[in-house]
Amino acid sequence: MDANRGPILFRCDGTPDRGWDPFYQCLSLAAAFQRRRRGTHFLSYLDPLSLATVINRGNNDWVPAERPIGDPGDLAATVAQVRKQNAAAVVVAGAGVTAEYLAALRATGALVLMFDSAAGFTFPADVVVNPLLAPARKAFRAAPGGQILTGHRYALCRGLFRRQRTIRATEPPEPFRALVAFGDDDPAGEAFTRTEQLLENERVKKVSVAVRTHHPRYDDLKELAAGSGSRVEVVTEAKELMTRLVRAHFALTAGDGWGLELCVVGIPQFVISQDDTHARNGKRMDDEGVATYLGDADAVSAGQLREAVDGLLDDPMERKGMTRCARNLVDGRGPDRIVNGMEIILHTPARKRAAVTAGEPRLKLVA
Repeated sequence: MDANRGPILFRCDGTPDRGWDPFYQCLSLAAAFQRRRRGTHFLSYLDPLSLATVINRGNNDWVPAERPIGDPGDLAATVAQVRKQNAAAVVVAGAGVTAEYLAALRATGALVLMFDSAAGFTFPADVVVNPLLAPARKAFRAAPGGQILTGHRYALCRGLFRRQRTIRATEPPEPFRALVAFGDDDPAGEAFTRTEQLLENERVKKVSVAVRTHHPRYDDLKELAAGSGSRVEVVTEAKELMTRLVRAHFALTAGDGWGLELCVVGIPQFVISQDDTHARNGKRMDDEGVATYLGDADAVSAGQLREAVDGLLDDPMERKGMTRCARNLVDGRGPDRIVNGMEIILHTPARKRAAVTAGEPRLKLVA
């Protein structure tokens, strides 16, 4: 096995049941590997299948997985794909991963990186990355030889957010514009609900809703935009989102990776979480002064949201303070730091020997 220039295999899924967040996390890291001229291959169970075009658009290769990650038979298929691709490293992201799963992948000799924000067990992986602000490093346990990367320095960020960082150096002029970005997973359809509530606030003249085309209420959002008198627009393409980032005065987020990406640009945020993981991250963002955590979606009423929005719009110094704290917290170089660290590990003599040793049992001489 060539541990120096072997490709990177990403094992992740994107489905309505298990969410699309791990899938897009891997896409962000794959883009950083592409900049280092590393081959990137995805072994993914996708729903809808149109997500395969998203993989190919980033110059990645896609192999369809027959089963979701962690299901019976998936481990054997993943190990077989690692050996077939002669992968130097395998990146794993998903809720169905266990310690035994990671240990089996590590036994192939490939470097194993795991995305996780739950810290539910001891990770027998080479590198564990928490792309969110919480939980902190002390909550994670790694097997001997493993490394843990947590905190704002390793937040994942797409290039389109980094490119807008210098453009939105100061707050845009009025009228006030809002950006609704509840991330890759929005099972409760909060993007639609909160957009309706923002429309009731006459001070908010424009609402841009950033969603994927597979959002559960995408059609409802399009109808809402059509009947809003141009006050609401639905943004799905990266080029459209770039122009909206520099014009937004505040954003509604769910406390996921999108919230940290908006910190790179410096947009003040209100966080309305939908699960415990994002709630912890939202509270940490509030502690850092980059956002206001309003609470869980079930507990935040329309009146509370309106009061919070009016308070922020009435206080320009608060908005400037949140912008400054956000830009200082997240610089958008997280994927590059992860890739640089992995490249260093892959080129160590110990890693090369481990790769060769793991590959020896598969070599057989035919008489």
